Amino acid sequence: MPAEWEPHAATWIAWPHFRGDWPGKFEPIPWVYVEIVRHLVGSERVEILVNDGAAETKVRKTLDRAGLPCVNVRFHHQPTDRVWTRDSGCIFTKSSGADGRLEALTFRFTAWAKYSNYAKDAAVAPLMARVAKARAVRPMYGKQRIVLEGGAIDVNGVGTLLTTEECLLSKVQERNPGFLREDYERLFADYFGANNIIWLGDGIVGDDTHGHVDDLARFVAADTVVTMVEPDFADENHSALAENLGRLRSARDQNGKKLQIVELPMPRPVLFERHRLPASYANFYIANRVVLVPIFADPNDRIVLNTLAQLFPTREIVPIYSRDFIWGFGAMHCMTQQQPE
Repeated sequence: MPAEWEPHAATWIAWPHFRGDWPGKFEPIPWVYVEIVRHLVGSERVEILVNDGAAETKVRKTLDRAGLPCVNVRFHHQPTDRVWTRDSGCIFTKSSGADGRLEALTFRFTAWAKYSNYAKDAAVAPLMARVAKARAVRPMYGKQRIVLEGGAIDVNGVGTLLTTEECLLSKVQERNPGFLREDYERLFADYFGANNIIWLGDGIVGDDTHGHVDDLARFVAADTVVTMVEPDFADENHSALAENLGRLRSARDQNGKKLQIVELPMPRPVLFERHRLPASYANFYIANRVVLVPIFADPNDRIVLNTLAQLFPTREIVPIYSRDFIWGFGAMHCMTQQQPE
């Protein structure tokens, strides 16, 4: 699986329509999408999933109102339940053969083993594979089709993969009953070309996916990981993030070398009806020329933006206000899926 910073042919997104994901906050959400599309189309094609022709017409009018012509944009009529394409969509990889053919891993999607309405989202991955003209691959475990969401993993593109025990090994929201650590490691080797697996522990509080790594730690180069930290001992995220930091410091890359670890501070808690939402700067998205970064009107916004600017000197760091957007339990990385060149 190529690293996210390697060249993209396109970015896939699904246009928001389910108001229940943003209770009382839906109105600004399409405009967040407009800004994201605005910053992507200058460097790569944007593939947008919409429910039908009427929805496409509405989105085109919204983009037009924002002064954004539909150049380098393609629409696909594919009904969705939610917009989290990172998880419902396929995961694009390259074959190990000389031709490096584009492949699409179409894992089974079960809405994070939490929601019952996911039949429409389950059809997204096959459509993406067809449109991209990629060879569809259905990873299996015996006769069982494997469940894996894209937000559960992160790769450096040369053999090392990050994931969490909370997401894949705990019995809460269990994806693949009977699957063991060694089963996942064989899966990652066979389908992602990753023979070196770094297991982190628990995810952040409020994560609807039960521990996705893209809210915790991300590769930004083959030898460098950014990871979230919470210095406040009284904060409910402190312990888990401190343990994950320790694991990363002890980890090695595919060549047995220590990783460079860059710490990013957590934003202050964002609450909805007294429940903490999964606000995290780690949920950024690396596109060809830009890095889209969720911000939360927080003092740590500037620290994180400056840090990422140093890590990505050839890309524009684009802040996307996400204090409303995070009510849907996801941000820039959750809503996107890259298609490699």
